[in-house]
Amino acid sequence: MCLAIPTKVLTVDGNVAMVDVQGVQARVRLDALGEEVRIGDYLLVHAGFAIRRLDPQDAAETLALFDELFALDPQGAPPPGGVAPDPAGPRHGSRPV
Repeated sequence: MCLAIPTKVLTVDGNVAMVDVQGVQARVRLDALGEEVRIGDYLLVHAGFAIRRLDPQDAAETLALFDELFALDPQGAPPPGGVAPDPAGPRHGSRPV
């Protein structure tokens, strides 16, 4: 099962965007989306490809639901308001979301 978490577009260069999800940045392909993407847009990403553009209100509501979900299991889930830090340190732009 896969979960798509809303990601915010930081930059767009052709068919590639740099996105941010709770402080983790990644490059995603825009080829499968079929619509224009701008800085500040929110996208759902699967396997490194943007699959849907989201309304900012929908993105905020979805991110709030993830925060609530993570708060239910403080032992094994990321802290409310963000994802758990990677023990190996930040890997900006090196992995798909």
